[in-house]
Amino acid sequence: MFRYLLGISFAMMASFAVAATVVDGDTIRLDNSTYRLEGIDAPEYGQKCKTKNGGSWKCGKIATEALVALIEGRFVRCEGNVADDFGRLIAICYADGVDLNQQMIKSGMAWAFRKFSQTYVAEEADARAAGRGIWQADSQTPWDYRAKRWEVAAQKAPDGCPIKGNISRNGRIYHAPWSPWYSRTKISVNKGERWFCDEAEALEAGWRAPYWGR
Repeated sequence: MFRYLLGISFAMMASFAVAATVVDGDTIRLDNSTYRLEGIDAPEYGQKCKTKNGGSWKCGKIATEALVALIEGRFVRCEGNVADDFGRLIAICYADGVDLNQQMIKSGMAWAFRKFSQTYVAEEADARAAGRGIWQADSQTPWDYRAKRWEVAAQKAPDGCPIKGNISRNGRIYHAPWSPWYSRTKISVNKGERWFCDEAEALEAGWRAPYWGR
């Protein structure tokens, strides 16, 4: 009886599954819910970071692949039931008991999202001191990257609403200005495609963000 009640209690505080889908470097899909990894902000998929010799590397793509590698073939569960403005649950997620949020920070694949959390500040300091990943050189943060892309795109978009709601064989997918496919995506109003002023509006209308991982 105790084990049964313990199981119910655990299920109420956490969602879990054997497999999960990586959306990007700080977001996963699990049990039909989207989880935003609490306390971290990974580079956007199309973002590049600097190398110590003055070059660049595809940090957003590699961060997404790093999260895929962390969960692949492992039992994943997420703890968190508070949703953000986009309906994503803010959570700490685990793969076979390993804190994914923490591992992304420790490996230099994400920044500590200090605006909202101080949870992984110590791990970030360790990664920075070791020059891992994004810390091998001074690179633009993802929040500054998003803000700059948004500012430029909003100047050209109808009514200053730069998110593109595309319809394809994969469904209704919206592309924010930081999407690597943004410039290639054309909007055909006659086909039911449209522009959105923010991600929450796109989600409410039935569009979804693209999945960069697997």
